[in-house]
Amino acid sequence: MYRRQFNRCTQSGVIFDDVIRLGLEEPGHWLGPVSVGCVAGDAQSYILFCDFFDQVIEAYHKHKVTSQTPESDFNFDNLKGGDDLDRSYAVHCEVSAVRGVEDFCFPTHCSRGERRQLLTLARRALQWLEEEMPGRLLLLEELSQEQQRELNLDSPSPTQLRIGVARDWPDARAVWVSKNGSLVIWVNMDDHLKLVSTRNDANIAEAFKCICINLQKLENYYRELRHPFIWKLQLGWVTSSPAHVGTGLKVSVHLKLQHLPKHKRLQDVLKRLRIHMDSTESPALYHVSNATTFGLSEVGLTQLVVDGVKLLIAMEKRLEDGRDIDNLIPTQK
Repeated sequence: MYRRQFNRCTQSGVIFDDVIRLGLEEPGHWLGPVSVGCVAGDAQSYILFCDFFDQVIEAYHKHKVTSQTPESDFNFDNLKGGDDLDRSYAVHCEVSAVRGVEDFCFPTHCSRGERRQLLTLARRALQWLEEEMPGRLLLLEELSQEQQRELNLDSPSPTQLRIGVARDWPDARAVWVSKNGSLVIWVNMDDHLKLVSTRNDANIAEAFKCICINLQKLENYYRELRHPFIWKLQLGWVTSSPAHVGTGLKVSVHLKLQHLPKHKRLQDVLKRLRIHMDSTESPALYHVSNATTFGLSEVGLTQLVVDGVKLLIAMEKRLEDGRDIDNLIPTQK
């Protein structure tokens, strides 16, 4: 593989060593969580190094890359449920989506000039968005430490510094916050754009609706600015990480669980449901999210999480009553 790829270079200067550096320098632990261990420097990387990226994508997302165009569905009315989770267990939810902008390198490889151009484009697009949803754009370099803490903004990690994402930090990084607090948009962080909608009532349906509506508006605005979001025929939406190809969508819920995390069949259940569950700093509070972003539509992935969370809650209730959960264990999705 390396012999076939090492002497290739994209038009913007990305070589195969740039792609695999992350996995070589930080291979992780074999007992730890699985990650992709590679990054794309630009959209052309997915084409030039497709022999490599397609294998990584198929292994990570458990879905084969074919010539068929990935399914897309932003019709939030097609989602069944999501507004009816048991609040005794579901305490918080977040829906996010990432996008790359055409004609620019990804944050791992882009120059200071490109980053500033991306910020200029974001300003214009967000000004149009503000006509329907009031909000304000905040530059990171102008924020105090207290303001950064309020926005849950951490200093760049060693990994971000190593792969170039945090180069020239905090130059041309910004965050847009809606007036009603329902939407936050990160500019030039890990990705060109990241939209995040969080809710303390765990109403996934409303958070998903907010993302769908505003993501489609921004897509139209960027198209008018002649820099549409990056779409690849066989992969769907692409950004720097192969972990986000397809939809770029992440749906997560914080669940209060005491008995289920100790159950011997838990990992098997999570695998069958195609969702992740991680512990948090708070005892008995767990972070549940979709395991992949490729192979299902936006509605399909959100439905996967909604149905999975409902089943986990039903299992927790059974265990609280001292009953078994064998007949609730699902077949492989």
